[in-house]
Amino acid sequence: MTFTTGDRVRAKSVDPPHHTRLPSYTRGAVGTIVGIQGAHPVPDDVVRGFSAPAETVYAVRFTAGELFGTGDHTVTVSLWQRYMERL
Repeated sequence: MTFTTGDRVRAKSVDPPHHTRLPSYTRGAVGTIVGIQGAHPVPDDVVRGFSAPAETVYAVRFTAGELFGTGDHTVTVSLWQRYMERL
């Protein structure tokens, strides 16, 4: 599954037993793809010694209200494709 700029996505709500580059404060939150940052190996796999083919990384913008319940600013996070689902 690939995403394009403007797509609304939800960060997956997962809690793996290992380190992940999916920030806990984004899990389950809805955001918008605002950019594509190329394809890079997923660090989660690299550090565990797994084969890590390149995967697309996206800039995803969330409202502070969505992430923290309050605030009028936005937060942009780099997320690998596997961390998101299309709405």
